[in-house]
Amino acid sequence: MSRGAAGRGSRRLTRWWRRRSLRTRLTVIAATAIAVSVLVAMQVAIELLDRELQDTAEDQLRADSRVLSTNAERAGLAQVQLPPYTGSGRLVRVILPDGSIRTPAGQPALPPVSEQARRVVRGASADLMESGDDGYLIYTLRAGDGAVQVARSTDDDPLNRFGLGMLLIGLLCVAGGAIVGRAVARTGLAPIDRLTAAAVRVAHTRDLDADIPEEGGGEIRRLIRSINDMLAALRDSRRAQRLLAEDAAHELKTPLTSLRLNVELLIRLDRRGTLDSALAAESRTRLLNDLGAQVAELSTLAAELTDLARGDVSDESTEVLDLADVVVAAVTRAGSRVPDIEVALDVTSVWVSGRPAALQRAVLNLIDNAGKWSPADQPVQVRLRAEGASAVLEVDDAGPGIDAADAPRVFDRFYRADSARALPGSGLGLSIVQRVVDAHGGRVTVARSARGGALLRVSLPAAASPARITRPTAGEDTVVR
Repeated sequence: MSRGAAGRGSRRLTRWWRRRSLRTRLTVIAATAIAVSVLVAMQVAIELLDRELQDTAEDQLRADSRVLSTNAERAGLAQVQLPPYTGSGRLVRVILPDGSIRTPAGQPALPPVSEQARRVVRGASADLMESGDDGYLIYTLRAGDGAVQVARSTDDDPLNRFGLGMLLIGLLCVAGGAIVGRAVARTGLAPIDRLTAAAVRVAHTRDLDADIPEEGGGEIRRLIRSINDMLAALRDSRRAQRLLAEDAAHELKTPLTSLRLNVELLIRLDRRGTLDSALAAESRTRLLNDLGAQVAELSTLAAELTDLARGDVSDESTEVLDLADVVVAAVTRAGSRVPDIEVALDVTSVWVSGRPAALQRAVLNLIDNAGKWSPADQPVQVRLRAEGASAVLEVDDAGPGIDAADAPRVFDRFYRADSARALPGSGLGLSIVQRVVDAHGGRVTVARSARGGALLRVSLPAAASPARITRPTAGEDTVVR
């Protein structure tokens, strides 16, 4: 068989094996193991039996030879009486000094005397046990001036019968092993079958609330617990999705309703041809500004919902970066979005490992949140410094601060304090901040600043600096408008 044909045969066997069920594999493995064990045991037993029969036959030949040798030494090799041949059993032969032989009448002829046996006759050796291809086991013993030989035909029938019996027993053991292996596999895999049925039921009914009862032990119990943990995680994920959809629908309803009413008003007046007369220029400008603000609010809300729904999934790679650069970029973006915001920077170069865009979005949300509350003549203070093994970012404002009752919930999705209802925003900014900080292994907290406003503090694990960078403005206050 060529090497290519052998390789194709091996691949076909591998594909066949992989298509079999686990129950069939266990049955085949059990039957094969028993077959190999029986085959090895049979070979060992036959070998031991063959040696035992050989040793027994040799001992018997030696005993018979000693008796015949004793008689020959008493009566002489030429006159010793040889036992008559009975038609089966042992065969005897006397070798005289001149090399001639004597055998009982009617006894079958033995193979010619070998050269090794003639050495015994000449006294070069005391005895000799030999077995030839002619089917005889012959023992030669020195006696007087010659030697006596006792022989027995080697009969393999007992071994053959024993081997056949062992083969039948082995086949029965293999069949029994296959049956037992099948039963054990069925019993052992019963929890897996029930687990599979439960998983299929969950997949068909979409019912994630039905936990799978724990049973069995060891690996089976751990597998069931893992699947139950997975179902619990899926329940939490589905609940979070439902809450997100409900909250998003609630938050979208107000700006959409206002936008629709304003647009319908404009359409109605335009159809009547009274748009210019019904709305003064000042009112029309205010209405258009309201429309623009509502569209901007919807755009911001849609962007924040998209960012929040994505969770920690991001194509952005993690890199070692200077958090001061991220903070400066976020402050610049905040100034372009809200020209009236004033930010006082006090940043020090601190290196962290993270995603630049996500971190910039978190810092921008902190600045936007502080800018809503800070008075026009009081800048938002942004400070960045290294504190032990952490990079600490603080954003505080001079506004009214956050009430103690609202502090535990300021990072919840869509949560807005009663005092913030009249201000623009979706209530998602700080929630996104917490998600980004958590994804980077950090922590964000809220407290009251020394100026009486809110102090939001972000702590991130610091990273080793890839190179020393001298920042001329480090530690200096910089005001960005």
